[in-house]
Amino acid sequence: MPGEILSFIALLLFFASIVLALFLLFFYKKAVSLQERLSLLEFKKQSQSVKYGKLTEQWIPFSEQFPLPAEQFRFIGSPIDGIAFGDDKIVFCEFKAANSKLNEKQKRIKELVEKKRVEWLELKIN
Repeated sequence: MPGEILSFIALLLFFASIVLALFLLFFYKKAVSLQERLSLLEFKKQSQSVKYGKLTEQWIPFSEQFPLPAEQFRFIGSPIDGIAFGDDKIVFCEFKAANSKLNEKQKRIKELVEKKRVEWLELKIN
């Protein structure tokens, strides 16, 4: 009789461990699924920010915040947004929305302009 009780307890523990393993597997899959959904939402949020920034770039030269006449601005798009050609100066323009910052290439361009490392190239093709 004591052997039967021990066998019953061992069988009960075996099935309990299987149930526990299935339970943990279920919640692990749920956690992974939630993590994947969170990653996808974060990607979509970043994508929306990029789209918002690109849309904003298009209308800034026509806004009251732009300090030069809009007709002087020429859109480039990349690596900087554009150039404004004034009567007495040329202005390299990069527009940023919200918390966005210059990338490394834009920082380098800004540095070259500030150091007056800008040249004129006139190329005649025959």
